Amino acid sequence: MTREVVLAAGQRTAFGDFGKSLKDVPLTDMAAHAAKASLDKAGLQPAQVDHLVFANTLPVDQDSLFGARVITLKAGLPVEASSLQVIRACGSGSQALASAAEQIMLGRSDVALAGGAENYSRAPFVVNSGRWGHKRGPQQLDDALDYCYRDPFNGEYMGETAENLAEEYQYEREPMDEWALMSQQRAGDAIASGFLARQIAPIEVPDGRGTRVFDTDEFPRPDITTARLESLKPAFRKGGKVTPGNSSGVTDGAAFVVAAARDKVDDLGLTPEARIVDFTTIGVPPHLMGIGPVPAIEKLLKRNELSVDDIDYWEINEAFAVVNLHAERQLNIPRERTNLYGGGISIGHPPGATGVRMTITAMHHLQDTGGRYAVVSMCLGAGQGMATLIENLQRS
Repeated sequence: MTREVVLAAGQRTAFGDFGKSLKDVPLTDMAAHAAKASLDKAGLQPAQVDHLVFANTLPVDQDSLFGARVITLKAGLPVEASSLQVIRACGSGSQALASAAEQIMLGRSDVALAGGAENYSRAPFVVNSGRWGHKRGPQQLDDALDYCYRDPFNGEYMGETAENLAEEYQYEREPMDEWALMSQQRAGDAIASGFLARQIAPIEVPDGRGTRVFDTDEFPRPDITTARLESLKPAFRKGGKVTPGNSSGVTDGAAFVVAAARDKVDDLGLTPEARIVDFTTIGVPPHLMGIGPVPAIEKLLKRNELSVDDIDYWEINEAFAVVNLHAERQLNIPRERTNLYGGGISIGHPPGATGVRMTITAMHHLQDTGGRYAVVSMCLGAGQGMATLIENLQRS
């Protein structure tokens, strides 16, 4: 018999715009900050944690190839605690939760920290001909960040796959821009109301000769207008529909959440907020990777004998607005129950952290509203979909 897995006390850094507030913060420092903040909020001592799972798609510093282990020790966990690093493209954060949950379900762990981070602002440039030498002449510098945004099968940018989706299913640009405007406005409202502040652990960042506290997502543009969105040129295809305005932002950030066996919460003194009910992954054609949430959600709901109407809240990653339009149309998901606090288009999308950020948001929404179920889902570069079902444990 497998054990139930509960979640509590998720915390994250504010997400930094590309090349801005977090660019001088090492990846493992940023992640360890979010991990420690999650422990503090949960009221746990680091010595009580036996496992850490860290999601990351791009190691950017000397120590980040061993990031999970470095973060484990930087966060103060005992040297005996085990460490695992995972990658599942844009679902990497959700995979960290799934991997931690699997260890707990199997009795191999009792309490874990699950999370992820990216600092794309620190992505290196590489000289692929440098290892074995080059004879003469200029040599090409490759941007390692470019590797993250290109389909590995045909080399096109992920934005081209969004164009493929729009063409295949006849989505127009106007509703994409409408979704983008809504995302920005919702993020602005969530910042103003303090909703997002509940999940953010302020962090000191370098600033000139000193430091400053960074505590608010800096990518959202809540004052953007329809006219401004309409004025943006297609980013990936001449005459296309996908623009910088209706695509997710390149951002830096870290997020962690405490995961534990439900039969251990009393011993730990832990207050569970939600439980992981189930998670699913599925492959889709790489050139149409944006369809991923639809079959992943269908698979998840079928496995748990639920319908769309049974789900009180949805977080579907805004890799591109067309992804959300497709899920909305194909599954008849109500917009008034989806991404109410912004998403990848407004807050940004650092893949290692995104799934965790979305899960924390869903947990807080269920607490505030008394809803029972939430689904967190996303498409994955190279052609996959992922979906996670959580249940509120703080319903009155």
